[in-house]
Amino acid sequence: MLNEKNVTYDKAYKFAIRIVNAYKYLQENKKEFVLSKQLLRSGTFIGANIAEANGGISPADFSAKISIAYKETLETKYWLSLLKDTGYIDEKSFTSIHQDADEIDERPRVGESGRNPRRLTAQGNADQDRRKGMRELPKYYFLF
Repeated sequence: MLNEKNVTYDKAYKFAIRIVNAYKYLQENKKEFVLSKQLLRSGTFIGANIAEANGGISPADFSAKISIAYKETLETKYWLSLLKDTGYIDEKSFTSIHQDADEIDERPRVGESGRNPRRLTAQGNADQDRRKGMRELPKYYFLF
């Protein structure tokens, strides 16, 4: 279920698949049930919030969902670090998956403002026809 026009959504979706596989590994092979559940929750919420943001009906709605996705990325990195430092995942696995999280998090910042900047950009709006009766809004994409 990849979105050809949204690179960050695609990366977050692929990252979520990696998180689900890490969760299964931790549960089945390491018998770790608490931290892995936290990792699963935060790691999959990133893409879910990006999807919700892309379907937002206003810039404020979009911004709220992007803020949540950004925070979930930070939380996911925390759980990954904790799992590494407690010996549940090795350095090589940690580095690989953490770099994927960094790639989602380090996208170019566009339109920064305030102390909590959002990394936003507007793109053409090919699917606005489905929003008949609604005020025309630019199609925003998540870029952090």
